[in-house]
Amino acid sequence: MRILLSRRTHPPGNFPKPNSEASGVSKIKKPLRKAPIRAAITGVFGYVPPDVLTNAELAEMVDTSDEWITERTGIKERHILKGKGLGTSHMGAEAVRGLLKKTGTAPGDVDLLICATTTPDFVFPSSANLICDMCGIRSVGSFDVQAACSGFVYALTIGSQFIETGKFRKIIVVGADKMSTIIDYTDRATCVLFGDGAGAVLLEPSRKFGIIDTVLHSDGAGMPHLHQKAGGSRMPPTAETVAKRLHYVHQEGAAVYKFAVARMADVATELMQRNRLTSDQVDWLVPHQANRRIIEATAERMKLDPKQVMITINKYGNTTAATIPLCLWDYESMLKAGDKLILAAFGGGFTWGGAYLTWAYDPR
Repeated sequence: MRILLSRRTHPPGNFPKPNSEASGVSKIKKPLRKAPIRAAITGVFGYVPPDVLTNAELAEMVDTSDEWITERTGIKERHILKGKGLGTSHMGAEAVRGLLKKTGTAPGDVDLLICATTTPDFVFPSSANLICDMCGIRSVGSFDVQAACSGFVYALTIGSQFIETGKFRKIIVVGADKMSTIIDYTDRATCVLFGDGAGAVLLEPSRKFGIIDTVLHSDGAGMPHLHQKAGGSRMPPTAETVAKRLHYVHQEGAAVYKFAVARMADVATELMQRNRLTSDQVDWLVPHQANRRIIEATAERMKLDPKQVMITINKYGNTTAATIPLCLWDYESMLKAGDKLILAAFGGGFTWGGAYLTWAYDPR
């Protein structure tokens, strides 16, 4: 006897889903792609020494006036570190102590400290080593970065790599300079420009905020226009170099101004183009504070409203590697989590560079 088995039919293209348990086949879910780890600035602190040098006081030292300085630079006053035996590291340590207290970070939790400076306390050891010692940060890596006024952007870029790779979780980046030690206060062209100060930021990992992109450039052909002639291995210090006043900043103002205007704007617009940012998407420009006219030219190239530009040159002057962190410190109360910032700097070397980042926290 033949037994006929009925065959169940289904409409075309409407086959039943297999029972995964019965078939032994489990559903494979694609893992969600995590956002990359970025280095976020989670705190900032600054320090400027109490002694102030005004334009009026400079007018008594050299042939200048408050009106002349303000019109050409935007500077009204600058701070000067006074006191026997006080150097760049003392200002850097003040900034770092304030940063540790503000962020609730124990010295023992810091993994690395980088100090950007053109005026280290000594040829060696580094000012970073000294800052760590003063702040109780023990047995961690610390070193200086020398890229003149671009130094903080360079140091920030270096620090961010250690966070992104997962090597470290808490990095302090300092920008500090005691420019008054290498300024000739009989030279009207340079003595009106510079001041002393320090700023520090804490970098920590984040998948939501942080440094998205950086660019670094240099051109050693710019050396003749901005440098210190003596004191290095090419021209070691002697009685003659001191007598000839060769241990001060030498600057050819017109050439430096021309390059600074072009390169500061170039690096800012380069970051915008690389990251497809329009002017209305940038919340803040954080420029190196060398000259108000250079800052305004950069903002104009970026098509930014002046209200979107951080300005501290009027009260601090050019503090070299400290200008950008001091800007962040001054404007911190106005920054919101998610704000898009463009950092741009130009300095001796020539060096120039920038960073695009999103701010990590609301006002505290």
